[in-house]
Order: sequence, then structure tokens, then C-alpha cells
Amino acid sequence: MGLMDALYLGVSGLKTSQNAMNTTAHNIANAETPGFVRQQTVLTDFGYNNIGGNKISTWQKGMGVDTQVVRQVRDRFLDQSYRRESGRQGFYQVQYEAAFEMQEVMGELEGVQFQNSIEDFWVALQELAKEPDSIVTRATLIQCGVNFIQHAENIYEQIQTYQIDLNTQIREKVDRINEIGDEIKELNSKISFYECTGREKANDLRDTRNLLLDELGGLIDITYEEQSDGSVSIRAEEVPFLLEDHVFYMDTKYISEDSEMLVPYWPAFGNAEVFSFDRSPNPVDDTDIGSLKGIILARGRKAGKFTDIPMKPERADFQDDPSYEEALAQFSIAAKQYNKEINDSVIMATQAQFDQLIHGIVTTINDILCPNKEIMLENGETILVLDTDKASVGMDKDKTMGTELFSRKSMERYQELKEVTLADGSKEWVYIYNAEDATNNYSLYTLGEIEINPEILKDRSKLPLSKNTNTGDFDIDVAEKLLTAWQEDFATLNPNELSYNNFNNYYTALIGELGTRGEKYQTLSETQESMVNSIDNERHKVMSVSTDEELTHLIKYQHAYNAAARYVNVVSEMLDHILSTLGV
Repeated sequence: MGLMDALYLGVSGLKTSQNAMNTTAHNIANAETPGFVRQQTVLTDFGYNNIGGNKISTWQKGMGVDTQVVRQVRDRFLDQSYRRESGRQGFYQVQYEAAFEMQEVMGELEGVQFQNSIEDFWVALQELAKEPDSIVTRATLIQCGVNFIQHAENIYEQIQTYQIDLNTQIREKVDRINEIGDEIKELNSKISFYECTGREKANDLRDTRNLLLDELGGLIDITYEEQSDGSVSIRAEEVPFLLEDHVFYMDTKYISEDSEMLVPYWPAFGNAEVFSFDRSPNPVDDTDIGSLKGIILARGRKAGKFTDIPMKPERADFQDDPSYEEALAQFSIAAKQYNKEINDSVIMATQAQFDQLIHGIVTTINDILCPNKEIMLENGETILVLDTDKASVGMDKDKTMGTELFSRKSMERYQELKEVTLADGSKEWVYIYNAEDATNNYSLYTLGEIEINPEILKDRSKLPLSKNTNTGDFDIDVAEKLLTAWQEDFATLNPNELSYNNFNNYYTALIGELGTRGEKYQTLSETQESMVNSIDNERHKVMSVSTDEELTHLIKYQHAYNAAARYVNVVSEMLDHILSTLGV
């Protein structure tokens, strides 16, 4: 080996040792920088020169050492696991927050519980039965009814407000997802530029990009792949999101013209909605990932109503088996629809169940105060009319009949007195009942459309509690029916339940299910959080900087540098001796 070659050999040692010390110093300086991944200098042979050989081997001369790459020390499998599990944790966290908010609105965590309004109304009914002729007890019943409806309406309005306010969070998350897409696209461009020679890795830029991928994984389900030029392509919810230098942005739109609910969609892919809820979210299918999806599921696609809860048909209500079997089949279809569209949404399910309770109480009391009966007209049509034979009357001078306690804001209970022809050809003057129609919200005794009858508020004597005998006596049967009906079972909490509940037990079951659901989501969220932390700890074991270890490496590379420097000094002295000997 020539002395000049030997000198270059020593210089390569100086350069690589200096590069390794710089990398180590960079690690130490960024030990506390969020997202920083420790870097490692990988050394390799600079190359060899063939100087001869024989049949057995080739004689080679080494040309020194070189820096092969300064690489990041991280585990891709742990990165993918972290992003998937953090997305799942975010999904269940927002579910828990929604359930917690529902309990708070109901006053179950603090404030005035709605249970108190139910109990006050029940006590007022009992007091009315004790003193039926007392104007005070009637006034108390009416006032309890006012408080009951006001409290119920206030709760329902708060739930709707919270439901609609989630649109803001949805917009913010969609905007952030698009921002992350733009930022990663910009980083892709810079990384590709710096790494195009194949000699250098843009590790600090990769750290920033990985932090963005961590954040994106918590917002939405993603898969990604690194390309040969160092850029990454991303798919979100199985749809291309970032390809090369193009971001397919997400946007939001209202579900329909008359809807107040926003959903994210892909303008570039036929305006298709981002999320599909054809399958109930579950960890087996990995359909429970991303806080954005969790918010949309918790919020639902509309305001839940009692009409969303199908009621299982009773065999006693049908005269023949075929009609009962047909009704049972329709119930089965409706129950599946409920589980698919309503039950998975904590807000919609709470709204529907709460509305069913209010509807049950309101219609039960109204139907006792203003009983209806079926009549058949000459054209075969069956209609409901006020049963004037069984109806009670008010204490007013006109002995008013058919005055309900709870009324619909936009529709009277009965049409004007009308003469009709019955199936037997006879004629009768009747008050035709304006029946509820699921397709017409104004016809429903549903929250948002109920109020205490203004006629009764103006004149409490119109409350129909007296016998229809012109004697002015209190109708004790009405009081007994009110007390009995209150304690009778009226509905199941949802189509998946078999147990029927009375009004008090129904509310208890509603709150119990809400609490159970919230506890389930909290447990899942905490379990996922523990898993995410565990994975993150494993990641940090691999990629975090240990200052003690780095100082050890620094000393090692310093010794290597010193050794190379001494080697260069020896070669330099040899050259100087040779030149001096030759008299140069």
C-alpha cells in the first residue's frame, strides 16, 4: 500500500468518526424533542482494489471506511399497531363522552333529576284520587303536568342541541384531516428531494411526518405505504387519500335538504359518504376505528322519536294466525332496522326511548280523560271517534267533553262535530279523532309538539273529571283508571327487550341502560388507552434516546477518531522522514 493511499485510508476514518459523533450529538440534543427518533450511523467498507490473486483467492487492498446510511431506529409493526389502536381508543372515547353527556342532561349526575318530575306527577294523581272535588288538587295536577312537560321538553331540547353541536366537531376533524394531508404531501416532496441521491436520509422530516401519521390514525382508519422515493401514499377508509402529490380532500354536507346533520363525503369519488354503517362497528372487522366515525355514530343521522321503536305484536290483538304471523314478520324487519340505524347511536337511542316514555304517559292520560271508540262507516272504513257515552265532562257551565290534558301544538284532538253514515245505514253526529301519523310529525304526541292544553290553562274547570250525568259528581272511575294505568306495563325499552315496564320502571331501565352503555364505553376506552400506552412504551424502547447510551457511543466514536488521527500522524511522519532522507 502506498503512503498516499494509507493517508486517504486514515482520512476516511476521520470523516466517518466525525459523522458518527455528529449523529450522536444530534440524538443527545433532541432527547426531549417530541416525536424525535434516535438515529444510528451505519458504517461500511469504502471499497477494495484488486492487487493480484491465485486460483484460491483474490488479493485485495482495502480503501477505508465509509458512512452507508444514517438511519432511524423504529419498528414499523409497532407504528402500525399504535395508529390502529389509538384510532380505536378515539372511537370509544367519543362514545363514552356522548353517554356521559346524556346522563348529565337527564340530571342523573348532578342537578334536577327527571325522575323527580315523574314522581311529582304520580303523587299529584294520587292526591287527586283522594280529594277528587278539590280545585286545589286539580290545580296541582295541572301544574305538575306543566312542570313535567317543560322538564321533558328542556331535556329533549338539550339533547338535540348537543346532537347538532357535534357538527362543529365533525367539521373541525374533517378540516384537520385535510390539513394533515396537505402537510404530509409537502413533507413527501421535501423528503423525496433530499433523498434523491440515495446518500442521505431526511430523518428529521420523517419524524414530523410520522407524528402526523400518528395523529391521522387517531382520527380515521388509515393504511399507508412508503414508495421508493421516500414518499408515502395513504388510504383512508379504504379510499385513496394521498397519492404522489395529490390529496383527495374530504368535505361535509347535510344528509338531506331538511336535515341538520352533517356527514363527511368524498367529492372526488362521486360524493360518496366517507363512512358506511352497513355493519355494526366491531373490533373483529376493524370497523370501530377513528374518533370521527365515533362522533358520527354517537350522534346518529336524525333526532330519535318513539316511532323509531317497533313494538312486538301481541297475539291477543289478532283474530287469526296468518295476520299475527305477518305482523310478527314485519316486527322482525323493523327490529333489525332499529338495531342498525338507532340502537348503535347512544344519542338517537336515548332520544327515542325518552320520547316513547313521554308519549306513553301523555297518550295514556289523554285516552282515559277522552276515550275513543271505533266505528265503521258505510264505505267500510274504520275510524276513531270520541266515545261520548264513556267520556267524562268538565265542571264548567257547558260541561265540556273531550278536553285532553296534553295537546298537540299544531293539531286539535278532534275534528268539528260531523254527521257520518254508519255501516248499518244509520246516521250519527261524532267528533272524529285526528289520529297520529308517523309520516306527519305535527300529528304526533312527540316531544317538541306537546303542550298542556291551553283551554285547561285558561279554565281549569274544563278538565274532564266529572260524570256525564249532569249531576256534577266526580267520576271516580277516571281516577281509578289513571292510577291503575300508571302502574301497568306499557312498553319495552327497545325491541331487543322482553320485559315490559310501567312508567316509573321504564325510566329506571332507560337510565340503567344508559349508565351500562356509558360504563361499557368507558371500560373499552380505558382498555384501549392502556393498550395504546403499552404499544407506545414498546415504541419508545426502540426509538427513544438514552443519553447514557449515546454518551457511550460518543466516547466510542471519539476513540475511533483519535485512532484515525494518530494513524494519519504516523503516515505523515513517515512521508516527512522519506522526503527528508531524499533531501527534498
